[in-house]
Amino acid sequence: MAYWVLKLILTPFFYLFWQVKVEGRENVPKSGPAVLAANHQSFCDSFFLPLVVRRKVTFLAKAEYFDSWRTAWFFNAAGQIPIRRGGGKQSERALETAREVLAGGHLLGLYPEGTRTLDEFVHKGRTGVSRLSRECGVPVIPVGILGTTEVQPVNAKFMRPFKTVTVRFGKPLAMEPTGNPDDPFEDHDHTVCRGFTDDLMRQIAALSGRDYVDEYVPKRRTVDPAEAVS
Repeated sequence: MAYWVLKLILTPFFYLFWQVKVEGRENVPKSGPAVLAANHQSFCDSFFLPLVVRRKVTFLAKAEYFDSWRTAWFFNAAGQIPIRRGGGKQSERALETAREVLAGGHLLGLYPEGTRTLDEFVHKGRTGVSRLSRECGVPVIPVGILGTTEVQPVNAKFMRPFKTVTVRFGKPLAMEPTGNPDDPFEDHDHTVCRGFTDDLMRQIAALSGRDYVDEYVPKRRTVDPAEAVS
C-alpha cells in the first residue's frame, strides 16, 4: 500500500520537473513474473524506472540503506528488499531472494552490471540474471535509461530539474527453462548463461545509446547506491 501512495505522490512531481519519455512499454507483461534489466549510471535510475511502469517493481537494494533512518524510510515505503552483497553465500542469498519475488508473480528490477558505472559505457553483466530466467522460467526485458546522468551526476546530492529522461523497453528475452526443476543445475552450461547475458547487455547498450565494452565495471573505493544481483 505504501508503494502506491508514494508513487501517487511522486508521479506528478516528477512529470512537473522532468520531461519523461517512454518507449516500448508494451514489452512489459501486464501480469506474471519478469525481470527488468537496465543500465545504471545514476542513483535516480531507481526512481525513473518504477515511475513509468504501471505495475509494482521490486528492487534488491543495498542493506546499508536500511541501516540509516535517512534512507530506510524511503526504501521500506517503496517495498524494496535489503541484501548484503558479496561473493559466495551472500550472492546465493541475493539470488534466492530474487527467486522468491519472481515466484510471487512480481516484477523484479535489477542492474546486471552489479553497480553504477562512472563512464559512458555499458559493461559486461553478471550471469545471475540468466540463472533467474532459466531457473524461474521468466522473461528478461532489457531496459535502456537515458538522461539520468544529467539529472543527477555521480556524487551529486540533488537532482537537477528541467532535464529529459527516456526509458526504453526492449523485446523480452528468455533462457531455455531447466529440464529438472528439482535440480536446476543438472544440465547447467555456464557458457550458455554467459552468452545470454552478453547478448542482453548488448541490447541494453543499444537501447541506452551507449557503446558496450566486454569487461566488468572497474572497482572503486566510493560507495555505490542501489546495487542489485551480481
